[in-house]
Amino acid sequence: MTGGSMGIGAAAVRKFAEAGATTVIADVDEARAKALEQELRGQGCDVHFVEADVGSDAMMEQLMARSYALRGRLDIVYNNAGVAIPGEVADMSEVDWQKVINVNLGGVFRGCKYALPYMLKQGKGAIVNCASTQALKGFMGWAGYAASKGGILALTRQAAIQYAKHGVRINAVAPGTIMTPMNEKIFAEVDDPEALIQTWNAAHPIGRFGQPGEIADLVLYLCSDAASFITGQTFVADGGQTVRGE
Repeated sequence: MTGGSMGIGAAAVRKFAEAGATTVIADVDEARAKALEQELRGQGCDVHFVEADVGSDAMMEQLMARSYALRGRLDIVYNNAGVAIPGEVADMSEVDWQKVINVNLGGVFRGCKYALPYMLKQGKGAIVNCASTQALKGFMGWAGYAASKGGILALTRQAAIQYAKHGVRINAVAPGTIMTPMNEKIFAEVDDPEALIQTWNAAHPIGRFGQPGEIADLVLYLCSDAASFITGQTFVADGGQTVRGE
């Protein structure tokens, strides 16, 4: 699970670990990841922290090798890590653009690239890539983020078609607004966070943000044998956000 130390990633780590899977927390936040590792090990779960920056080819290759070595298999990868950097096309810096594309889209590419050799050798595997409703609708002020998430959907479809005959299923999830530390950081940086929270709540017909565990449940399903006939799809979990009429 990349970005596994907090938010949706941490919720997914919990779900998979509690379901009995040998689970790897892949993250750059060592302190937070190790705290989660120890907590879950205390509950009898088989959890391992591996430091990994999804923007690094070498670290992602090492992550998959170490994950495989734990049990001699690599059955599931959840490419979840991401950064949220605002900016309009006309004024977004080249540095910010490159960072958000490299982490969000590049991280998913590397997660697939370095996991696939093990899954192809096994003849079975499931990959889930984390996109966003920003891949499906236009939102003001998020050019790079939207582009990175839209690219994830296209990459997911292409890879799913490429490797379906080899027993590897690849799908994507597109969450709406989820109450995660990433969004909490956004709220902390605006003048009126309560007003922004209410605005974002109102954008979802269900009337609230989603919770990380709700997305983690979907990821767990997509990686299970219950989803064995599903590949190349995007699953939107957004409280009705993308189907709302304006």
